[in-house]
Amino acid sequence: MPNANTKIIDVVTPEVFNQYMEQYSTENSALIQSGVAVADARVAANIQAGGTLVHMPYWNDLSGEDEVLSDSDSLSTDKIVAGQDIAAVMYRGRGWSVNELSAVMSGSDPMGSLMNKIGSYWIRQEQKVLTSTLAGLFGTNGALTTGETDHLNATAASIDAAAVLDTKQLLGDAADKLSLLVMHSAVYTDLQKQNLIQFIPASQSQVQIPTYLGYRVIVDDALVPTDGLYNTYLLASGSFGRTSGTPSQMTTFEKDRDAAAGNDRVFTRRAFTMHPYGVKFKSTTVAGATPSNAEMATVGNWESVYDSKNIGVVALQHKLTPTV
Repeated sequence: MPNANTKIIDVVTPEVFNQYMEQYSTENSALIQSGVAVADARVAANIQAGGTLVHMPYWNDLSGEDEVLSDSDSLSTDKIVAGQDIAAVMYRGRGWSVNELSAVMSGSDPMGSLMNKIGSYWIRQEQKVLTSTLAGLFGTNGALTTGETDHLNATAASIDAAAVLDTKQLLGDAADKLSLLVMHSAVYTDLQKQNLIQFIPASQSQVQIPTYLGYRVIVDDALVPTDGLYNTYLLASGSFGRTSGTPSQMTTFEKDRDAAAGNDRVFTRRAFTMHPYGVKFKSTTVAGATPSNAEMATVGNWESVYDSKNIGVVALQHKLTPTV
């Protein structure tokens, strides 16, 4: 009788997989470690209920001037006004297949390697949602580029310390909340050439975290330039809600085998949000059940609802430093 062989996918359960994914992203995602993207219990409850949009009502701040007290006139009264923010829930999935002959021929364990890479894969997908969202917020006539909520510093010059400081000033006295700088790798290299990138050690590891003017740096080549112009973003702590949940009818992890082909297959599914607080998602051009990255990047799907200073997202549009 041949020996039995227990494979990695035989011992993985959806519950354990979910716990692993959450722990992995918490420990390895620069977005979470920076404090920019935070979990929200209200959103988690809505995701678990299976909704595609999360409605988040809020109370606007108080306005108006105080009044001088009088022994003959009563104080007048004003009211507090409610508003509503809306986040889109992303339902995403991905499957992989490993042929058993590949393991035989390679003498290694391709399925084991695949399983170890799933956490990193989903972190990258979340970051793509973030950069797509930023593109939607700061496109032409976008929610954060027009009117009172103009959070874009557009300059024809190259990036430098003065330009970044001018950009953070768009939030005025609320700028001290900004903590993260998101840029293309070419912009990162530009700043390295200017000797402006510094590194600090991450706690409990030897990893060096890049910083610029005290802001933690994230590099992402999804931030492609347009006509030679790059967008570099400054984000505030807690400016994005990043929450995942498991609707009762969703199978987050499953496996099967195509015996005739000798293929072991695994499938993962996720439900999560990556939402900029204060800019509601309007679903204007969403064709499917939930938005794609391209639809997250569509200007018409976003509308600013918070007071301008309470939206902790600003952008610098710039060129690279000319080479001589």
